[in-house]
Order: sequence, then C-alpha cells, then structure tokens
Amino acid sequence: MSNFQFLKGIDSDLYSIVKDAEKLYRDEYFEQCCIQTRRYAENVCKKLLEDTAVCESSFDEMLSYLSDRVRDNPANKEFVEDLYFLKKAGNQSAHGTKVKNDGAVALECLQRSFEVGINYMLSRGISPEKVKDLHYDIDLLMTGEKSEKTFSEKYIELKEQEPEINEDNLISVKNLKKTKKNHSQNQPKTQFQLGIVKSIFWGLFILCLAMVAGFIFL
Repeated sequence: MSNFQFLKGIDSDLYSIVKDAEKLYRDEYFEQCCIQTRRYAENVCKKLLEDTAVCESSFDEMLSYLSDRVRDNPANKEFVEDLYFLKKAGNQSAHGTKVKNDGAVALECLQRSFEVGINYMLSRGISPEKVKDLHYDIDLLMTGEKSEKTFSEKYIELKEQEPEINEDNLISVKNLKKTKKNHSQNQPKTQFQLGIVKSIFWGLFILCLAMVAGFIFL
C-alpha cells in the first residue's frame, strides 16, 4: 500500500510515479526519491494546465504561470510553494556534484508531494470532506502496511509505557538520600580519628629515637 492510495482512482499515472518514490525512500535511495518527486510535481503541473498552451512549456514557466494565478489565494499559494520545493530538491539531487543521501529532505519531499496530491484532488472537484481526514502515515511509508492505530492511540500507548512513581520507589530514593547524608556526616569524624592515630605514631617514633640515642651515649 501507499500513502497516495487516494490518487489511484483519480490519476493512475501520478499514483504510479509517486508510489515509486516511496519505494525508493524505503530502500534508502534518497536522492532518487527526490528526483522522482520532482517528476511527479512536474506532471501535476502539466495535468493542471493541460487545457492551456503553457502545459508545453518548461517546468519553470508552468510554475511561474501558476504562481501568478494564485497570488491572492493563501491555500493555493502554499500549493505552488510545495511544487517549487519539489523542483528545487529534485534538481539539487540530479545535478549535485556530491552524493548527500539526505533522508530528511527525501521525507519532506514525500510529505509535500502528499499535500500536492490533496490539492490536485480538490482541483478536480473532489469534495473537501473526502480528504479532510487524510494524513501522511510514516509507518505506512516504512512498512508498506497500514497502521491500525491512530496517532492519538499511539501517543496514549507511549504514555502508558512510562514508568510509574509508586511508594516503593519513593522510599528507595529517600533511603538513598539518607545513606548519602550519613556518609557525608561520618566523613569528618573519620578524618579526625586518623589524625589522632598519626599523632600517637609519630610521638612513639620520636620517643624510641630518644631512647636509642641515650643508650648509645651511655
């Protein structure tokens, strides 16, 4: 399965392109994933402008045309910004001199592609009610299988796994603090006792030296 399953019945070509992008991500071909999402974005533009002469233009020209048309519409403006991002990331991956293999960028490309797909559906007259509950599922991306749990259910499950603070734990902490306190209190006393022992030792040592010296002179 794919996060873009909703596109399958609307446009099988777009669905096939972006589904391959998810497969590339899953196999850790991140740069190729970015390139594939760029291809997807360009094809979305062509399909949106298929009734105009602009659809035969370059990707840059199509984006410029769309940008001019949605200038006063915040939602559509965000849609065009997503397309620009996909174009830029795809170009950098295709023409870069070094292999970055950046999984974070590839994931953002897929997530933005998802938003582009939602907007494409709305442009085709699909009711907003049918897409309002759609969200990008990371588990589905990584495993190819639909998770049976919602985000809120997963959050609750994680909270339940946190260790509980019970009375036994509190007692153990109190005892540990008490032990440390007793140790710190006993430490000066022990040092004082060692000082007395040292004084007695050196006193006996000096007395023995004096006795030996007296014996020699006798």
